[in-house]
Amino acid sequence: MELVDHAAVGDSFCPYEVVRSIEVGLLCVQQCPDDRPTMSTVILMLGSKGSLPQPKQPGFFTERTILEGQCSIHEISNTLVDGR
Repeated sequence: MELVDHAAVGDSFCPYEVVRSIEVGLLCVQQCPDDRPTMSTVILMLGSKGSLPQPKQPGFFTERTILEGQCSIHEISNTLVDGR
């Protein structure tokens, strides 16, 4: 529920629909295109209450262990940009 923008929707949202949307979104970002649902399937999944397939690891996920004191595994610095 931390992902919900309460400023935009207030308290007028259904927690089930939030979780369902996130689960369907995870299915849409599978690494292999064949594992991703079609848009017509997405619409059906969002409009139904049936069980969903278990998503695999998203394509953008990279698991790594950062050692204490190590900023980057590629020896580049990370800079935070502050707006003016």
